[in-house]
Amino acid sequence: MRQCKVLVKDREAGLLIETDSHSYNFVYCEGYDGEPVCLAMPVRQEPYSSENLFPFFFNLLSEGANREMQSRLLHVDENDDFGILLATAQTDTIGAVTVKPI
Repeated sequence: MRQCKVLVKDREAGLLIETDSHSYNFVYCEGYDGEPVCLAMPVRQEPYSSENLFPFFFNLLSEGANREMQSRLLHVDENDDFGILLATAQTDTIGAVTVKPI
């Protein structure tokens, strides 16, 4: 299992978890009352679950030749979406959301 903190405008909003079976959960921090991570995932207490990396987080990843180069330079399997997300979405992302490995 791997997990990371999800921040919205540098404020901890929740946890993104990849389970051992490669499914995904996202849960907002208890008491979080800031902006949602995205419109498709409004703030709520119940966790979100998906068999694939949530589209919002997947869309933070590069594609094509850029993805190949990132995976090679960062020594992350090109098919490891969560690994690439952890390696590339810590600082310079489009929008207000960043992720930090735990």
